[in-house]
Amino acid sequence: MAVKSDAWIAKMALEKNMIEGFIPHQVKVNQKGEPGLSYGLSCYGYDTRCIDEFHIFSNVNPQAAGFVDPKNIQATSKHFIVHKGDHCIIPPNSYVLTSTVEYFRMPRNVTGLCLGKSTYARCGVHLNTTPIEAGWEGHITIEISNNSGLPVKVYAHEGIAQILFFESEDCAISYADRGGKYQGQRGTTHAKV
Repeated sequence: MAVKSDAWIAKMALEKNMIEGFIPHQVKVNQKGEPGLSYGLSCYGYDTRCIDEFHIFSNVNPQAAGFVDPKNIQATSKHFIVHKGDHCIIPPNSYVLTSTVEYFRMPRNVTGLCLGKSTYARCGVHLNTTPIEAGWEGHITIEISNNSGLPVKVYAHEGIAQILFFESEDCAISYADRGGKYQGQRGTTHAKV
């Protein structure tokens, strides 16, 4: 199983609608025409963008639980402040949740891996997503962590992560077949049990 090339990604995006909102080339300017973090098709991946809504983790809400509990969504969601705008300032040693502009439809024989962009990594910013499983579809929810001791600025509608695609034989049971809880998610989705 090898990583798939730009020609394969373009064909799957255009013919099979694998990436809704697909950009067939690298874009290196932002919406204002100024230099920006690149997004679009690259040689062996697709650089995705994040939306302009950020769920900023905060532990200053006195009514929130004293810890984050992925099994108690109501208490955990109280730890987030929603910010909309063309950028977000992530506090030191904190993180935000956002989602991709693009909507992905993974074929049942393709799995994706999402990796952070090097420009952000060099600023102490790291991304976390889980594998994009065969048969899954939706906007990818991305956790952006600021591991530095200073606030970090993250930009909406510019490159945030690269998706690598791996093709194999069809799986016996896809994410869609087993009714995965994040199937068809739209926008930023918090933890579900």
